[in-house]
Amino acid sequence: MTAWIEVSEDVTPPAGQRPAYLLRREISLPSAPLRATLRASALGLYSGYVNGERITEDVLTPGYTEYLQRVQVQEYDVTSLLREGANALAFLLADGWYRGKVGIGQLVDNYGDRVALMVDLRISLADGSDVGVTGADGWRVGTSHILSADLFDGQVEDRRLLDRAAYRPGFDDSAWPVAVARNGGPVLAESIAPPVRRIQEIEPASVVELAPGHHVVDLGQNINGWVRLSDLGPEGTELTLTHGEWRDPGTGDLTMENYVVNVPFLPETLVLQRDIVTSAGLEGDVFEPRFTTHGFQYVRIEGHPGPLTVDDVRGVVVHTDLRPIGGFACSDDDLNRLHDAAVWSFRGNACDIPTDCPTRERSGWTGDWQLYAPTAAYLYDVDAFSRKWLADVILDQNADGRIANISPTEPLGGFDGGIAFTNGGPGWGDVIVSAPLDLYRAYGTTEALEQCWDAAVRWVAFCADRAASERHPSRVQRNAEPYEHERYLADTGFAFGEWFEPNVPLDFMSLREGDQANHGTAYLYRSARQLAEIARILNKDADVVDEYERLADRVLEAWRAECVNDDGSLVVDTQASYVRALHFGLMRDELRPAAVARLVTLIREAGTHLGTGFLSTPYLLPVLADNGELDLAYELLLQDTQPSWLAMIRAGATTIWELWEGVDENGRPHDSLNHYSKGAVISFMHHHVAGLRPTSPGYRTFVVEPRPGGGLTSAATWHESPYGRIDVSWRMEGGEVVVDVEAPAECTWEVNA
Repeated sequence: MTAWIEVSEDVTPPAGQRPAYLLRREISLPSAPLRATLRASALGLYSGYVNGERITEDVLTPGYTEYLQRVQVQEYDVTSLLREGANALAFLLADGWYRGKVGIGQLVDNYGDRVALMVDLRISLADGSDVGVTGADGWRVGTSHILSADLFDGQVEDRRLLDRAAYRPGFDDSAWPVAVARNGGPVLAESIAPPVRRIQEIEPASVVELAPGHHVVDLGQNINGWVRLSDLGPEGTELTLTHGEWRDPGTGDLTMENYVVNVPFLPETLVLQRDIVTSAGLEGDVFEPRFTTHGFQYVRIEGHPGPLTVDDVRGVVVHTDLRPIGGFACSDDDLNRLHDAAVWSFRGNACDIPTDCPTRERSGWTGDWQLYAPTAAYLYDVDAFSRKWLADVILDQNADGRIANISPTEPLGGFDGGIAFTNGGPGWGDVIVSAPLDLYRAYGTTEALEQCWDAAVRWVAFCADRAASERHPSRVQRNAEPYEHERYLADTGFAFGEWFEPNVPLDFMSLREGDQANHGTAYLYRSARQLAEIARILNKDADVVDEYERLADRVLEAWRAECVNDDGSLVVDTQASYVRALHFGLMRDELRPAAVARLVTLIREAGTHLGTGFLSTPYLLPVLADNGELDLAYELLLQDTQPSWLAMIRAGATTIWELWEGVDENGRPHDSLNHYSKGAVISFMHHHVAGLRPTSPGYRTFVVEPRPGGGLTSAATWHESPYGRIDVSWRMEGGEVVVDVEAPAECTWEVNA
């Protein structure tokens, strides 16, 4: 049984104001160790030290999981840190995701109300004996210089209280309370994904003093992470660092107006993103928080006597240490900036789990990863990162097969929470089917397919059973007895739908009670068809494959009976509906030209602007290009007035906005300015503009088929496949397209230019 060391509090401090505790103990060794291995975990976040030295540069350990069922454990080789004689073990322990503020509702104590630490140290000595350190015996608990630490509210430090002696042998901790043993805890799970780390430092573009003691730092790039401040002022100076994504167009000061959360069924909240540090006045002292992160480009620093320059501040980029495996560049600088912004958005939201934004929520929304996983898998090796998160999606699955909208599931978004009705929505829950298949197509590995098979089967069964047992009231009113095809029509339940289509106001009542047949049935069809494909890949029995092929065929018939007219027009006459129908293969072959023509008309009627939201945007340009409308695809890609991608870039975005109109015509920001979903457009650049497309899993075979347009004169992409690096580039010479390809010998490929 795992031995946990728990911090006992007489009075639990208010949420957002809870300190990082310092737990320490000493051990004595008769000789230096031959080998020493330390395993650590926490119900909270830990940072460990042996004899004053950090045991790892990883941060936000042990990571975010479904704590009620599992928590990750990390293992470190600490042989070189231990020595003969007295040794000190010290750990800082903070709330983190375990009991700190989580999700859009900023609820606290989501998984427990007491933080705890697990340490298991195994030491082998030269005489053949072993020494073990485990359990709560010998540990004492003190307060640290970190007065409060919260992922949302930020970190508060008094550097005057930092006593480095407490991290080393010989410190007198006899007055500290004794740590207590915790009875029971979640299962320990080995870490499979890369850790979260400090990835890089960014020198600010500028530091401006707006008033005495009031500076605004511009990093020039929206990031997830924190600030490293090396000039803390004289002893006793209190500095307040507030982080945000935009500046007020009138004053030039940081604005946080886009962080006010005002959702009908939630209390109004405000994301603080505020660190406070009191200087010890020591030369060389540095403030750098380790138990919080912020989404920001701008930092307001209040209380500094000045002068404060770019040499005193660094932006520290923090996210999962993913290996880059793909890139793109072309002759159009705006498109290069768009690609960079999309990559930065993903980086800002790959912080141990795939989050929606690094500011307001930081939640693992399943719908976002459902649509972005193929793009992410081209840019970075996200295999283990995805499988780690999918393990929690599986744990969060309800007994009836529904997939939670958010994993790890927060009480507010979980099956026992106040908005439990939102779970199981089309396009969100389908991640359990599509994401493992995306990983297989990208890397040729089946681990995720095998891991998620049972959960995917239960999800599709839930959707099919709900379609068979429920009818939307409008159909009951239409005919008392259902038509035969209606048992395959997924038209009830909550659905987020397309989510944030431009100029379409949100109507939560419609999301809950509206007719969901158009997109609900479409996603049931796609998931059933994909499940049949997965069954073939995993060599399931033929009758299993046939079962899901038959289900997909019948769902397709139901969609066609209810959602498409005889002339090829759709009952729901929106750009998103046509894009989804064409991309999912829902249209009969003879009706595809009419559907394409209507999509083109809707785009032109919108002034050659897109009208899609979260779900269909990734497929918009590929659908146009693959159906004879390549020029129009480029027109949309290069459109620079709202709503469009380049409108964001021209307005100064360095990451992708949640809303197409994320910054209005008056320069005021709205909602998140760092959501990766709409950045999935860059897959069009990889696979169409540059023209690298796999024709078998893992790019064992591929085709190079550039699709020049939009005035581009060159484009290039690279991708590190499991077989090696593939480089593709093309350029215009004398009216002809010249293509260069470098690929591993194990790959088979052809060029169609």
